[in-house]
Amino acid sequence: MRLNLGDLDLGCAAFGDGARIPDEHTSNGEDASPQLTWRNVPDGTRSFALVCHDPDAPLVQGFTHWLVYNIPGDVTSIERGAGSPFTGGQNDFGNTGYNGPAPPKDHGTHRYYFHLFALDDELDLEAGLARAQLLERIEDHVIEQARLVGTYSN
Repeated sequence: MRLNLGDLDLGCAAFGDGARIPDEHTSNGEDASPQLTWRNVPDGTRSFALVCHDPDAPLVQGFTHWLVYNIPGDVTSIERGAGSPFTGGQNDFGNTGYNGPAPPKDHGTHRYYFHLFALDDELDLEAGLARAQLLERIEDHVIEQARLVGTYSN
């Protein structure tokens, strides 16, 4: 996969890059997905895919909390608690929606990477893909990616 961190910019109204994710977006609160917005979309973008992943989870491959894809290229946000207008993949809880941070108690601070991928095609991917499947399917179509990192601990 090409890693091109260009001008595409991903932001969140609830927390800044490197900041703590508010409880309302975690298993200790409402477990509502955060509102995400992006700008500086690269030319040729036809669709987007979004992955939220915790590499600090005590598992070999980390833990995936959210996968959303088949997001049209003219969309520049996902509303708080949303994702349903777009296709959901299967997170590591076994769900197709968002499940927020839920690190083991006293396991320290975990980082939650929100990766937004700008794609050069409308791939019409089926619902329920796991993270590895999604990344494999979009690999040759990534124009650019943006990243936002939130942190959380119990």
